[in-house]
Amino acid sequence: MEAVNRFLGRVGLKAFELIDHLNRFKALAIQVLYWTFIAPFKRKGINWKSTIEQMVRMGFDSIPIVWLIAFFVGLILAMQSAYQLKQFGATIFVANLVAVSLVRELSPLLTAIIITGRSGSAITAEIGTMKVYEEIDALDTMGFNPIRFLVVPRTIAMLIMLPCLTIMADFIGIFGGYIISVTSLDLTSVRYIDQTISALHFKDLFSGFTKSVFFALIISAIGCYQGLMVEGGAEGVGQSTTKSVVTTIFLIIAADVAFTAFFYSAF
Repeated sequence: MEAVNRFLGRVGLKAFELIDHLNRFKALAIQVLYWTFIAPFKRKGINWKSTIEQMVRMGFDSIPIVWLIAFFVGLILAMQSAYQLKQFGATIFVANLVAVSLVRELSPLLTAIIITGRSGSAITAEIGTMKVYEEIDALDTMGFNPIRFLVVPRTIAMLIMLPCLTIMADFIGIFGGYIISVTSLDLTSVRYIDQTISALHFKDLFSGFTKSVFFALIISAIGCYQGLMVEGGAEGVGQSTTKSVVTTIFLIIAADVAFTAFFYSAF
């Protein structure tokens, strides 16, 4: 009986902690929406200088790693699909498989995971370090709203750059499949390009783009929230950064499942 009581006590404690986190997260989301969409009309504009700096860090600086991984994924998809399709003399459909798999699923998902590890963790570490050294309190004391100057620029930058990186990953991944098809499968450039164009439809592009937008929201929201919740010095920064990455990847995969099921049933 005592063991059951301890178990129920832990469950109840975790439930109260979850409710507390949800309430804090809701408050943060409301402030972000206010400073993004309402405050600019009250002559409290967005900090575009900081936003552009974050766009460079999150987007431009991430291009090499995103391109490299997308290219390798395109190569792998083409080789693995060709291995099976050769048995039926249908290697021309390698182009279809590579294009649809990348655009609908792999490019948004892999790009989001890469940016989570690279930029999502950086968001938490930066804001968390500022919290530890009381720089956020100093901003508040000087009359600068921390949400406006720290969270909103990172959120806008992520919302702009992640879809752009995803679109780049689409093209680079398809190019990787093209390299394998032309060099190893005796397909001509014209046939591969025609097959790719015929395989892709608006719903494929729309679903991939929609996923990338929501993934960007998840990355920026969890990264900023965990940064603002840091406690306990340098150790707390490390713990919050780990929580940020793990939670974000879990939510991205969960959201991907939900969106895939929705688009599958809707289209």
